[in-house]
Amino acid sequence: MLRFVIGVLLLLINLSAVEVRIGDEVNIQGVRENYLTGYGIVVGLHGTGDGTTTKFTLLSIANMLKKMGINIDPKDVKTKNAAAVIVTAKLPPFAKSGMMADVTVSSMGDAKDIGNGVLIRTPLFGPDKKIYAFAQGPVSTGGGYSESNKGGKVSKNFTTTGIIPNGAIIEKDLPYSFDSQRFVTLTLKHPNFKLAKNIVEAINSHFKQTLAYAMDAATIRVFFPSPTMPDKVKFISQILAMPVETSNEPKIIIYERTGTVIMSGDIKIDTPVYISHGNIYVTVQKEPFVSQPNPLSPGKTVKSESVTTSIKEENGRIFAIRSPSLKDLVKALNDLGISPRDLIAIIEAIKKAGKLHAKIVIM
Repeated sequence: MLRFVIGVLLLLINLSAVEVRIGDEVNIQGVRENYLTGYGIVVGLHGTGDGTTTKFTLLSIANMLKKMGINIDPKDVKTKNAAAVIVTAKLPPFAKSGMMADVTVSSMGDAKDIGNGVLIRTPLFGPDKKIYAFAQGPVSTGGGYSESNKGGKVSKNFTTTGIIPNGAIIEKDLPYSFDSQRFVTLTLKHPNFKLAKNIVEAINSHFKQTLAYAMDAATIRVFFPSPTMPDKVKFISQILAMPVETSNEPKIIIYERTGTVIMSGDIKIDTPVYISHGNIYVTVQKEPFVSQPNPLSPGKTVKSESVTTSIKEENGRIFAIRSPSLKDLVKALNDLGISPRDLIAIIEAIKKAGKLHAKIVIM
């Protein structure tokens, strides 16, 4: 039983409508980070760089020296104090010339450690193959180390990847002019027709004019009240701060490797359902009953149904649940001590039978 409790974690998330900010649910099209990539050389290593078998490092060093007026045959380069690296960075939205950004430096060859080395000036290219920044500076691996001896190898952290805080200087502005836009496009992080409708209604109601409309479940276009309005930033900030009502989609997330089951909301099971899995027998059925008012009272006779879920093992143990809730079914199966794999198989079987109205995501 203890092994099962550790293996299966059941988390319940309330399905009721909640109020969130529009900015938490959308992105602004065109306002995002951009990835930059470059190829460079880290020098100043203490014999932990690339070996002579890494040909591209030797060629890179020879080409670099050639640009400095020193002609040398790549075959004559025999240094282990340098390493070829890939340099990556994220260009923030609205990046301007002179701003700085962090860079990540990762070894490409067989270098053992690039920590405390110095990255030589490296151009960073965007997807359009244009240079947007230059990176340079000392590489930090966060205190990692790697030691080898006859008794084995001891290492801490990844010494072949490091960072340079504020190591890149932006040289070129991004080709995006926010001030010239006539409208902005909001994209929902989780496409949903109802949420898109609620956002449109909230924006139009706040500004008392039709400025927004939903193009689909994931896209909302919002026009500026005037194309030449002086403070478009304030207008967008007001939209992003507006409250909007949203609700969680009924969903079951299953992590098969860990046996974790995450449920959002009080998910119901349609009846009747009969499941036989190994030595486990599950029955979910409805029984009609009539509720009679007290004599001489103004009440009315009401027809209703009671739902009973029963779970039985071959050894004779029986659990009865007066609820069609998946939460109660899982709890009863947990009390029986079944394995995480059996629990997941039963949930998937109920879904395939069309009796479980929730989206199942298997990770």
